Amino acid sequence: MGSRWCAALLRVLVLQAAWALAGGQVRYSVAEEAKAGTVVGRLSQDLGLEAGEAEARRLRLVAQGRRASVELSGASGALLVSSRLDREELCGKSAPCALRLEVLLERPLRVFHVELEVTDINDNAPIFSVARKNLSIAELTTLPGTRFPLEGASDADIGANAQLSYTLSPSEHFSLDLQKSNERNIEPELVLTKSLDRETIPVHRLVLTASDGGRPSLTGTMELVISVLDVNDNAPQFNQSVYKVQLPENATEGTLVTRVNATDADEGINSEVTYAVTNFIPPSGKDVISVNPKTGEIHLTGALDFEEVNIFDFPIEARDQGWAPLSSHCKVVLEVLDVNDNAPEVRVTSLSVPVAEDAAVGTVVAVLSVSDRDSGANGRVRCWVWPASPFGVEATFSGSYSLVLREALDRERVSEYEVEVRAEDGGAPALRASRGLRVPVSDVNDNAPAFAQAVYTVLARENNAAGAELARLWARDPDEAGNGRVSYSLWEGGAGALSSPSSWSGAAGGGWRPASSYVSVDAESGRVWALQPLDYEELQVLQFEVRAVDAGEPPLSGNATVQLFVLDENDNAPALLPPPAGSAAEAGGAAAEAAAAGWGSGTLWAWAAWGAPAGQVVAKIRAVDADSGYNAWLRYELREARPKGPFRVGLYSGEVSTARPLDEADGARHTLLIVVRDHGEPARSATATLSVSLLEAAEAALAAAAGSSSSSSSWRAAPGAETGPGGASAATNVWLVVAICAVSSLFLLAVVLYAAARWAPRAAVLSAPGPTTLVCASEVGSWSYSQRHSRSLCVADGAAKSDLMVFSPNFPPPPPGAAPKDPQPEPSALLHTVSANPLLTSRLFSPLPLFSSAHSRPLVGSGL
Repeated sequence: MGSRWCAALLRVLVLQAAWALAGGQVRYSVAEEAKAGTVVGRLSQDLGLEAGEAEARRLRLVAQGRRASVELSGASGALLVSSRLDREELCGKSAPCALRLEVLLERPLRVFHVELEVTDINDNAPIFSVARKNLSIAELTTLPGTRFPLEGASDADIGANAQLSYTLSPSEHFSLDLQKSNERNIEPELVLTKSLDRETIPVHRLVLTASDGGRPSLTGTMELVISVLDVNDNAPQFNQSVYKVQLPENATEGTLVTRVNATDADEGINSEVTYAVTNFIPPSGKDVISVNPKTGEIHLTGALDFEEVNIFDFPIEARDQGWAPLSSHCKVVLEVLDVNDNAPEVRVTSLSVPVAEDAAVGTVVAVLSVSDRDSGANGRVRCWVWPASPFGVEATFSGSYSLVLREALDRERVSEYEVEVRAEDGGAPALRASRGLRVPVSDVNDNAPAFAQAVYTVLARENNAAGAELARLWARDPDEAGNGRVSYSLWEGGAGALSSPSSWSGAAGGGWRPASSYVSVDAESGRVWALQPLDYEELQVLQFEVRAVDAGEPPLSGNATVQLFVLDENDNAPALLPPPAGSAAEAGGAAAEAAAAGWGSGTLWAWAAWGAPAGQVVAKIRAVDADSGYNAWLRYELREARPKGPFRVGLYSGEVSTARPLDEADGARHTLLIVVRDHGEPARSATATLSVSLLEAAEAALAAAAGSSSSSSSWRAAPGAETGPGGASAATNVWLVVAICAVSSLFLLAVVLYAAARWAPRAAVLSAPGPTTLVCASEVGSWSYSQRHSRSLCVADGAAKSDLMVFSPNFPPPPPGAAPKDPQPEPSALLHTVSANPLLTSRLFSPLPLFSSAHSRPLVGSGL
């Protein structure tokens, strides 16, 4: 039977503990005056924590408002008494005496509420307000049964420990009667049981003993000194025994509480009544209440505070002025009404900052405690966050709130929040309180570096110094610290250099070369440096990508494309070209441009016939400039041109022709200095020396015929050799026979060539790859691009109508010793190769002066 009863009791206790934990609150009780170190309860076990979990998750205690006399053992998780617990000091007469504690548990953050009830022990004896009480009772007139209210004792304890009982020392004239004034107080009254005889006993000394209900019982005593008076047999009488008054707590000093009135049927001095308060409950009432002894008016002498004392209970005595004063008593009960005079209080219990910008919605940032000392609607508090922010307030328990994250954070937009938690009670008017919180946001690497432009265009002149700064790139990363520290590098995956066609022949991989061989990027500043001087003739466009990487974890990156255009400088002077074979025949037999031996010495030789008409082409100066554009556009001038000289040179064609008909007065030989200049700034030039010999018409024709029949062996005369008129006359017959044979041979050859050209299939003829030079000639001049960068294309049907310029991709040369399998690519394939690269076409076919004419003649093959 006993075991079943114990099992049932255990189940009840377990259910009660489970119910308390499910509600989020644990209740303990401890007796006051418990020794320090007394275990109140095994909190970690009651919360369902494993061994060691309380210390690992930082189980800690947070007191609310008042000083806590308990502490939480971090190792064992037990709730211990840390200092003296005095229930009367903590709660006064309030019952039960409960301390509200908050227990915080981290990872995850949880809040538990612990209610600690301090139980009362009988540690306070009853105390009377005075040790001696003097009473005056008239003889004879005071009839047996007359009652004299006595001041009761007070006990600071509560419950049974504060239940008082009174005893009176033995007396034949007096007895003790106990009256309940209300549910809380028992007032002793001294009852006269036998009429007094002053002559027999003038003074009666009695002892009133008050005993409480504790175990063991404690007592307190008060001496009653009763003086027997004579004759005044009518006591004052109040018009009511109890006066009940209500005043708001904000009543000002001097406010009239009420007026008591007592009358005495006696006459004269025995009917004069005075009023006095005999006792205040609580004793603090004497500081706020006063009674006018003559009028019986009760006034406020201090401020009322509902939160301190909400009811005052005090008796008033009316005493006459007779020889044997008589008195009577009434009771005044003053009830203090609450007004909304206390603003809410907001306290921060826990604050977890900074908050990571990637924190999840619902993250608890702070735990707040909000209270209001008022009662009723005046003490009901609502909370909110101001101004509007990503944070909100959630109620977790009575008077406890959590500041939680309601929206995603972005540190780059707002790096710190000034949050103000506002609380407002329900009074009228409502009172507010606020608490400011500073919530910084910590950074995470969520932003990649970004360049201001996706593509940067940089212009750099050739022949720059090695190490020169070409450009400076900057990428912005709005993150902070290492997440926003950017380093730059050259990304080889998207870099390359577009070189000139002449440099392709030496590159096995085509025209693209690593950009790292030309430029470098400073890792910290983003400056782009030149590793070597740039040469436009070698490189026109360099395109590469710069990567910006931050130092975050994981690192983020961004790219930008840099297009570096090399600008041409006039750093190449015009270069004279050697005379081509067969040039005399092309000139129509009028003159020869140069002899091979003569070119080796730097002087060009030409012949003209006496009487040649004006405009007859004597020679043609050929030159080329390695630059491009205006820097390669050449013009030809005579250095010492005479106003009426016999010769002139085409400004842009380089053709030397007669300025007027030649006669014998012009002399047998003329030396011309021809200056070839480009259009660069500053202009560069080259000088050609042309020696023109004047011959008879027959001799000039013979020389032209001999030169056309054997161009490789006919120009072997030493520089400076001259054929004079006498030598010509001596060999006239011989040269005449030779001239007739040569003319006949040329005629037959011309007929054969004309027949072959007339009936042969017409097709485009393209020269084979090689270091040829494009010369576009016309009546107004010529323009040469480069002997390395061009090819000539002409049409085989009839005379040329205009000049056409095609730039070859310059195929790589075959290995030494190996015969080329296809020395001449198909024209369509070559044209497709050129047109397939718009960048090359746009750069090479630049808008520069390119002259054409219906009379210009295309030069095919290596004879350009």
